[in-house]
Amino acid sequence: MHSFKTFKFAALTFATALATLSASQAALAAEGVRVRGTVASVTADTLVVKSRDGDNVTVKLNAGWKAGGIAKAKLADIKPGDFVGIASLPTAAGGDGALEVLIFPPAMRGTGEGSYGWDLKPNSTMTNGAVSEAVQSVEGTTVNVVYHGQSKKIVIAPTTPIVTFAPAVNADVKPGAAVFVPADRADDGKLSTGRVVVGKDGLVPPM
Repeated sequence: MHSFKTFKFAALTFATALATLSASQAALAAEGVRVRGTVASVTADTLVVKSRDGDNVTVKLNAGWKAGGIAKAKLADIKPGDFVGIASLPTAAGGDGALEVLIFPPAMRGTGEGSYGWDLKPNSTMTNGAVSEAVQSVEGTTVNVVYHGQSKKIVIAPTTPIVTFAPAVNADVKPGAAVFVPADRADDGKLSTGRVVVGKDGLVPPM
């Protein structure tokens, strides 16, 4: 009985941490800072990330901060009815092509729903919504993502990174680990966060 209670508590803690992590997508869509790179150093309250631009970025870790993990998934894992977050870019042929896909667990359905500007690449957008259909073609698999009564068709190529959330502990955020950090910028320019997304088994968070 004790082990079952322990498992339930761990599952609840993990789900709460994931909800906080993914909710930051919507909260920081219009403003805020997203730090991507590898951990250069970490202490109890300070994270230094070597960004993709090669600069060291210092982020204050708020009290009670939590880590969330990212694990690989497959195109076959995306089914009609699933709730996903897809970063995409307009294509020369029209429509959008996916840069990455995040499959949300069922308990997190509706998180960050909408389509808004994203800074993974210039002119990219993030679309969080439910997959109404998935059609295969020579270009890849085209999914129709529905959000707030609107819809967007996005082509997912076979090489597109596809991930889902996975359990992680704060100790996984260590030098050399690849991370994605949604941060707040204070008036003095300093960054802070209460959540860090870390790649599991060497995976780079593609968001």
